[in-house]
Amino acid sequence: MISVFGSANMDLVAYTAVVPGRGETVTGHAFRTIPGGKGANQAVAAARAGAATCFVGAVGDDAFGPVMRDTLAGAGVDVSRLRVVPGSSGIAHIVVDDDGGNSIIVIPGANGTITAPSDEDLAVIDRSDALLLQLELPMEAVVAAARRARVPVVLTPAPVQDLPRELLGAVDLIVPNEHEAAAITGLADPEEALKALLDLVPEAVITLGAEGALYGARTGRPLRVPAVPVRAVDTTAAGDTFVGALAVARAEGRPQEQALRFAATAAALSVQRPGASTSMPTRPEIEAALA
Repeated sequence: MISVFGSANMDLVAYTAVVPGRGETVTGHAFRTIPGGKGANQAVAAARAGAATCFVGAVGDDAFGPVMRDTLAGAGVDVSRLRVVPGSSGIAHIVVDDDGGNSIIVIPGANGTITAPSDEDLAVIDRSDALLLQLELPMEAVVAAARRARVPVVLTPAPVQDLPRELLGAVDLIVPNEHEAAAITGLADPEEALKALLDLVPEAVITLGAEGALYGARTGRPLRVPAVPVRAVDTTAAGDTFVGALAVARAEGRPQEQALRFAATAAALSVQRPGASTSMPTRPEIEAALA
């Protein structure tokens, strides 16, 4: 089982030819309301990739809350630890251009009310094969979950920010994209950034978009896995798809290169569809693409 302690947001997505600059107005050609949030996305990705998955988080008592709960449950995610709190659910305003690139503003809402996992949350987490964390919850909550969990901890350091030493000391695998890796380490070259990350945590994967992914551990040689060549429609949640699928493959005991290829294939399938949770592939789709 995979446990995810993280955010649930409603994504308000505008599609336009070019993302507007400051002070600029452009005309879009479509708008969608899609359940997302990095935590919820990773939970859906893991469930669709074939794992029993539990999501620990919060939604508001607004109209978006039930929609996000139903979306998670509909993907097969256990939502028994999804709490409802007064006020707004988390919101993400997303603009997607015709090349599939995006810019995002996240408003925490209910996610900001979580300060730590409860004992009941931890009881579920500690029965799982891995705990997935991101940084859309308050840092104190992320640190508390990482330090108190008794299972391998996988951290997606996004939105990128300073990482407390007590958090890094509890993380087993960190999965930044190349921009996040550069921000954390101060090194633009991914191979050098990987070396620096391994001074902080035992294992790291840097996702490189169309260039694939770079994996390293404190023992052994780095491993680079190429991306699956596709035409991207919307890259929203590609990283979350990668992490969810990677967690599933590792929990199943796949060799590291096979696990990375499984994750890269899942991410490649997701960018060919619009949206976040709506774009994530199922286990049969991933296996068919691998074959």
